[in-house]
Amino acid sequence: MSPNHLTVISWNFENNGKGDPARRQAGDELLKSLNPDLVYRQELWKADASGRTIFRAQARALGMHGELGGDSCTGLFINPRRFSVIRDWAENRGPQYVLPPTALTLRYEEAGPDALPFLAVSYHLNYASITQRVLEAEWLTTWADKKVTTPNGKSVTLPALIAGDNNSYPVPGAAGDLRLPEAGEIKNSPHRVHRFEPGPDGTLLPQTRPDAYLREAGFEDVARYWAATPNGTPAALSRTVNATESHGPDTRIDRAYATHELLPAVDKVDVIEVDPDLSDHHILRIRLNAGSLAEILNNAA
Repeated sequence: MSPNHLTVISWNFENNGKGDPARRQAGDELLKSLNPDLVYRQELWKADASGRTIFRAQARALGMHGELGGDSCTGLFINPRRFSVIRDWAENRGPQYVLPPTALTLRYEEAGPDALPFLAVSYHLNYASITQRVLEAEWLTTWADKKVTTPNGKSVTLPALIAGDNNSYPVPGAAGDLRLPEAGEIKNSPHRVHRFEPGPDGTLLPQTRPDAYLREAGFEDVARYWAATPNGTPAALSRTVNATESHGPDTRIDRAYATHELLPAVDKVDVIEVDPDLSDHHILRIRLNAGSLAEILNNAA
C-alpha cells in the first residue's frame, strides 16, 4: 500500500479454512494480495494447536506480527513497520464473551513518539443468542472509554477502531443500506430465533440493538459514515454475507466501528467479495489517510 495510506481489513474467514491447509493458504494469499497494515480476524479455530504453529505460519505468510486471542476465536495481524503493540488487554476478554475478543493498544510509529496510541479490537458476537449478543455489545462499549494519562498529567480517552462479526443487523436509515429481512423470510427456524426478537407488540423484529448500543456509546459504523460523506458511495454498505434460501437475504453483519475522532482519517470503505467456496463471509476493507491519522493522534495527545 502507498505510504500515504493504511489498509485495514476485517474478515471472518469461515472456520479458518475449515482445517483444510489448501483453503487456509488460499485465504492467506488473498489477504496478502491486499497489502494490509492491520487485519482483524475472526474464527481462527485450531490456530493455537502445537504451540500456535498454524497461527505463526499465517503471520509469516502475511509478513506481519500476529496476536491470537483466547480459544483461537479472534486475532489481529499488524504491519510491524507501521505499528507496535503497547498493551494486550487479555484480562478484559471474559467471561462475558462466548468468543473472546483480541484487544490491543497500538502505537502508530509514523505519528512519532509523543502521539497518543489507539485501541484495536477484533471481536465476534455470539451466533445463537440475542441476549448474549446484547451483553457482549454492552461490554464492547467499554472500549470507547479507556483512558491514559499523558506526560503533562492530563487524562485522555484513547481513540478506538473495533471490527468483527456482529451476527445481527445495523439500525436501518442509511441511504443505500441493505433492507432488513422479515421473519417470514428466514426459513431456518433456529436461525429465526437467533436473529429476531419480539417488538413492543410481540411482532418479531430483526435484532439491531448491538449496533444501536455501540453507536450510542460513541462509536460510529465506519461504512455508514463513509457512505454519507461527499466522496463516499453506497458500495461501502454492500453485503458481507450472501443470501441463502434458508437464512434469508443479503446481510451486512460484518462491520467496523471507530470513535469519532478517528473518522476524519477514513478516506475509503469497500467490500471485497470472496468466492463462496473459500468463505461464507466477504472482506471489509477500510483505507485510512496516514497523514490524517498521525495528525489526529498528535492533536489528541
